[in-house]
Amino acid sequence: MLPPLALALVGSLAFSGPRAMPQLAAVRPPDSAFVRQWREDLAYLARELPRRHKHLFHTMRREQFDSALAVLDRKLPTLARHQVIVELARIVALVGDGHTNVAPTRDSRIGFRTYPVKLYFFKDGLFVRSAARKYADLVGAKVVRLGRLTTSQAYDAVRELIGRDNEMSARYFAPALLVMPEILHAIGAIDDPDNVPLLLEQAGDRTVAVLEPAGSAAMMPSDTDVSWVPESGWVDMRGVDGPRTPLWLRGDPRDNLRLEYLPESRTAYVQYNRVGDQPDETIAAFAGRLRAFLDSATVDRLILDLRLNRGGDGTLNQPLLLSLIRSPKLEGPGRLFVLIGRSTFSAAQFLVHDLEEYTDAVFVGEPTAGKPNSYGDSRRITLPNSGVTVRASIFYWQRSHPLDERPWKGPDVAAELTSRDFRANVDPAMREVLAYWPEPPLAERMRDAFAAGDSAGALKLHLAYKADPRHAYADTELELNALGYELLRQGRHGHAIVVLQLNTADHPGSSNAFDSLGEAYLESGRREEAIRSYERALALDPANENAVQMLEKLRGAPGARPAGLPPARSDAGRTGWPTPG
Repeated sequence: MLPPLALALVGSLAFSGPRAMPQLAAVRPPDSAFVRQWREDLAYLARELPRRHKHLFHTMRREQFDSALAVLDRKLPTLARHQVIVELARIVALVGDGHTNVAPTRDSRIGFRTYPVKLYFFKDGLFVRSAARKYADLVGAKVVRLGRLTTSQAYDAVRELIGRDNEMSARYFAPALLVMPEILHAIGAIDDPDNVPLLLEQAGDRTVAVLEPAGSAAMMPSDTDVSWVPESGWVDMRGVDGPRTPLWLRGDPRDNLRLEYLPESRTAYVQYNRVGDQPDETIAAFAGRLRAFLDSATVDRLILDLRLNRGGDGTLNQPLLLSLIRSPKLEGPGRLFVLIGRSTFSAAQFLVHDLEEYTDAVFVGEPTAGKPNSYGDSRRITLPNSGVTVRASIFYWQRSHPLDERPWKGPDVAAELTSRDFRANVDPAMREVLAYWPEPPLAERMRDAFAAGDSAGALKLHLAYKADPRHAYADTELELNALGYELLRQGRHGHAIVVLQLNTADHPGSSNAFDSLGEAYLESGRREEAIRSYERALALDPANENAVQMLEKLRGAPGARPAGLPPARSDAGRTGWPTPG
């Protein structure tokens, strides 16, 4: 049962459906001090954000930015302060990178409040993960609605306020925004910021709890996820502490690096929570200590846990990377494991790419919050009147191939945290690591099946791989692309087309996958299908120069093989990215 304080109001207060929201601010004259000062701030933002950002219009058009600012300018007389800030956040989030934002979670001048609960998106839904003791009976309940919005509707609304590289960034920040009264009011979830009705589900029963704000929201540090640190006087849905506490939740996450040895499984566990030196030990010194330990101890595997690491100074990663590369005990699959998730971002993303490129690491967990190639190194723009901070990315970091447009680094083995696992102190990522048994890559097994004349078997291997939940986020684009080109070089055009068709079906948003399929069709004399594939590649990426050139040649010489056709691209290296023809 929920506490008396939290009961009921089903009907009129709780979930009466969408309607126009009352304005907290009276309609002001256009020349009021409030409106004038915000207009000055908008003009400053319109001037400074394009000037400071490395390339502000990499995702949106200049016209979109100007139009959004103009709409907000016209609405200023009808908005309260918190509504203006939320609309500012929405505009800046249009930029489309995780380092460019207006963040109520990091700017104390914004001063939004919080309800005394913490939420989390587990694999099985949004739950009250912890709460002040007054609301202890809510802990562990699944959130069905927040005010008049379903959980899904509320998430969709707040994700548009979050500067993000990908969906995992939104999953990380959204729970903090969904317990801010000002946010819920501004997105239309509630009428009264001082009361939020939550429709909760627990043990099959549904009930309504009403929460009141409990002071200012705590600021989230930029480089480490500390959201799992227990609050004094709060109740958590996780079970018994002590020896059963999962490794990743032991200790203080503000300790950048720690090493533990698990003798029963002969495993070295390294938790790397921030890319930064500590007063008593630099990353370089830790890397030396780790290398000495690996040389002397009986170690079958090393686990590098980056799930709480949101970045720092990327130039400091190299000593740790080299220690891992140089250790002979970590060579080969199943020796080095990297745990990643929705908090793995920025300089931690740099390390993820380097480990993917230079080691045999197996990645386990959730997708990262950052992209392989991304904008970063944000700098502050302080609006002169409101004092609100806008962050802008000043560099573009191309850490991977120029055509690498992956939204994240996906895990080779998916291990997403469920509410049941969390309650039971189970870490699914560690469970998968300790049960891991190396298997040949999908492309290698398909190649062997094709070589044995078993085309149907090759297709079954692909279907089975995609159906395995452990491979929910595994990105096979590069290895299938490389296999397709390998089969083309061998003159096995039919098999190559089958593989590259599978690749476009698995990656329908990849211009490169359709470009490769177009080349296979052309090599096989299937000109019209080649044209359609190149057209699709160009629609997905108007900057795909190869597709432009091939379409010009194909349309310029109907019915003939175009002169100067580039050979099949021999890109059978680790990445499978195409090289110039």
